[in-house]
Amino acid sequence: MNNRNEYLETKAQAARAAAKKLAFTPTAVKNQALLNIAEALTKRQDEILTANRQDYAEGEAGGMGAAMLDRLMLNPARLQGMAADVKTVAALTDPVGEVFDMRTLPNGLQIGKKRVPLGVVGAIYESRPNVTVDISSLCLKSGNAVILRGGSETIRSNLALVAVVVDACAGAGLPAGAAQFVDNPDRALVGQLLRMREYVDLIIPRGGADLIRFVAENARMPVITGGIGVCHTYVDKGADIRKAAAIIYNAKVQRPTVCNALDTVLIHSSIASDGLPQIASELGKAGVELHCDERSRSLLTGVPSLKVTPATEQDWGKEFLALIAAIKVVDSLDEAIEHIDKYGSGHSEAIVTENYTAAQRFLNEVDAAAVYVNASTRFTDGGQFGLGAEVGISTQKMHARGPMGLKELTSYKWIIYGNGQVRE
Repeated sequence: MNNRNEYLETKAQAARAAAKKLAFTPTAVKNQALLNIAEALTKRQDEILTANRQDYAEGEAGGMGAAMLDRLMLNPARLQGMAADVKTVAALTDPVGEVFDMRTLPNGLQIGKKRVPLGVVGAIYESRPNVTVDISSLCLKSGNAVILRGGSETIRSNLALVAVVVDACAGAGLPAGAAQFVDNPDRALVGQLLRMREYVDLIIPRGGADLIRFVAENARMPVITGGIGVCHTYVDKGADIRKAAAIIYNAKVQRPTVCNALDTVLIHSSIASDGLPQIASELGKAGVELHCDERSRSLLTGVPSLKVTPATEQDWGKEFLALIAAIKVVDSLDEAIEHIDKYGSGHSEAIVTENYTAAQRFLNEVDAAAVYVNASTRFTDGGQFGLGAEVGISTQKMHARGPMGLKELTSYKWIIYGNGQVRE
């Protein structure tokens, strides 16, 4: 075994050994580790931010794009938010050990399910150092060991954050090896990790489409895929235009570089002539560039200070991650749903309408992890959903869908109580 193999094998073995102990670690001990993490994020702020500034400067000098730089950047407010999320996770009910669906069969057997940890979770992610803390806190609280592999662009930030997590775990008495970090930037280690089925129970990739595709195609263990968000907001003929403008502005502008930000506005033709200029004017205040189909472009020719360009086929189904939005006029709710079905990524979709029937049809017929009526897609987030944080947003349908919190990091086993029953 070469040094590279030994390096990762040692970490994986330690994580597996820790996972066996974590599965039975008392809730109070796990919570103390999380509270230690939250406290250290504040106490060690200078150390963390110094490391992050070095990563940011190197990324900027290397030509990293604005979206990636925004995801990379930490500041005191973001650290405080991370600490608050960790405290929220600590305050949540521990799912491990929950017994549910108990019933008694005609033969007298009592049968039900008991919630158990998955075991060892591997996380492969890019650019966002907050993921280090989010995934660690959720895995530890749910009784799972974690192996973290961040991108080389955040190596200093992640090292500082992992040091916080490891020290916090040791201080609370969690088993050694519960949180592992792959600090070697050798890309071959990712491929090796994806082959370690005997140690790793689940892989969660968080990053661009290329990373997610590579992991999904090469992993020997189950993979949770998602994170690519092509998000639509459909303005129905029964919409309140002021409400629609505010929702769309928030969904696009509040933080345009994340996966739940709006990408495409669909608007019903019966209200487009009056409604679209109002919506576009709001977006124009933030300098949003509008990629418009022919009908929407014709309705915006007289609106001042807009950045309007003809839409191309590539604009539909594109995750912009920038102050850019595509706009299309549609003639019916059916056409809007068909467009979303064709170009959406299964992440987050919204309708703005005061019509109950239209709202219910949209909720029932749109196939996505999160479907909204009269609200911004920016809420698709573990913290906003009351999960404290998330290990990722799943856009698949098996095991977990949408923001993944504590329960989504558990499985269950059947438990059966008998009194001498035998099968005839």
